[in-house]
Amino acid sequence: MGPLMIDLEGLALQAAEADLLRHEAVGGVILFSRNYRRPDQVRSLVAAIRSAAARPVLVAIDQEGGRVQRMRSGFSALPPARVLGQVHDSDPGRAMELARARGRLLALELDAVGIDFSFTPVVDVDHGRSDVIGDRALHGDPEVVSILGAAFVQGAASGGMACVAKHFPGHGWVAADSHVEMPVDERDYSALLADLVPFERLFAAGAGAVMTAHVQYPAVDDPTPCYSRRWMSDELRGRMGFSGAIFADDLSMHGAGQAGDLGQRVEAALEAGCDMLPICNDPEGVRELIRDWRYDVMPGSAARLARLRRAA
Repeated sequence: MGPLMIDLEGLALQAAEADLLRHEAVGGVILFSRNYRRPDQVRSLVAAIRSAAARPVLVAIDQEGGRVQRMRSGFSALPPARVLGQVHDSDPGRAMELARARGRLLALELDAVGIDFSFTPVVDVDHGRSDVIGDRALHGDPEVVSILGAAFVQGAASGGMACVAKHFPGHGWVAADSHVEMPVDERDYSALLADLVPFERLFAAGAGAVMTAHVQYPAVDDPTPCYSRRWMSDELRGRMGFSGAIFADDLSMHGAGQAGDLGQRVEAALEAGCDMLPICNDPEGVRELIRDWRYDVMPGSAARLARLRRAA
């Protein structure tokens, strides 16, 4: 299972995309709204992806709920995550029940169309500063985020789905949108620790993977987390003891540009300790990478990624 996660152009798999899937560097596909019309169509698309690859690959999607829900018609309309936090303010027990039910429902609906997992839950703390996170966050209290996030993970696990906690080590403080600019969180490490609590709790609850934020934390390390051994090795693998898979956020985003061109981004992320690298909306860049594939993957990556696959 290679480290690249690619995207597709439309509703059906194209011949050129099938060729990419056969390359050893490609280990996953992320689906978007443009790839979805109805459940039977996306089920056929996923089957075509797996047939073309002829080996295990991960198929993922962003199906958080609220404004980030790629598949709508034929799927349950999930409210923004913030709704769970609002329920918690008046009825914590009910909120935990709803979080578990939400995780299980999402897991079962994705399983029905053959998708391995969604990149969820968002466990960024809502500091009231980030529009791009906003109501995708569960709450402004790290303890509440931890409680509800862990309940979601448990519910998803009951439906056979692994969870990807995001965006490590926290995107909720910065106002800038890393899709189009480089956010900078200038807080020191001691101030960041509260934002790390939900990640630690979700790891303990069984979250199988984490996605990094394209945010700079200069008081800790100059490179953004997916390029930083300080964050990847010392913090995630070391202090926090995380043994699951590490995903970079989309390497085609503006916030990922710190490392240079696409090849330099891939090399830096792999060297820092990332296991899988989504590259979206840049098919020619992916083809160029594959034509000159020369990058070493992290030891154990394939095994960590394989644990995210659905049972056949």
